[in-house]
Amino acid sequence: MRKAIVTDKAPKPLGPYSQAVIEGDFIFLAGQGCTNPLTGKLELGDVRSETTRTFENIRSVLEAAGSSLDDVTKCNVYLRDIDDFAAMNEVYETFFSAPFPARTTIQAGALPSGIAVEIECIAKKGRKKAQKKARRKALTKAQKKARKKDR
Repeated sequence: MRKAIVTDKAPKPLGPYSQAVIEGDFIFLAGQGCTNPLTGKLELGDVRSETTRTFENIRSVLEAAGSSLDDVTKCNVYLRDIDDFAAMNEVYETFFSAPFPARTTIQAGALPSGIAVEIECIAKKGRKKAQKKARRKALTKAQKKARKKDR
């Protein structure tokens, strides 16, 4: 069953679409740009500052969906100018760690309101911290039992 994600911590959609949709075990995020969700205004600047704001918005949507940037599996990056690739990439890599998500980056003919970058992504549904902790604890108990059994 498809579930729409809505959060005030990310920019409101400018049309008939959801900030993100959960379908099964995956979260599909709509393209995000450099709009400040508190003011509703674009934070236009160089591609580095716009990429940073864009990832802050992505992070907020993922958190509202119960996930995080660690769970992102695929990104599509749209640049106003492909010559901004290296600068965008410098910021991009600070939001992820290896193994990095799969990615496609293209120069778009034009982006809404003249922004320099728009990014959309797909993430796996995150597990709640308590679930992760419980699984680690259970695994630890199982490992201890296995060690005793081996002795």
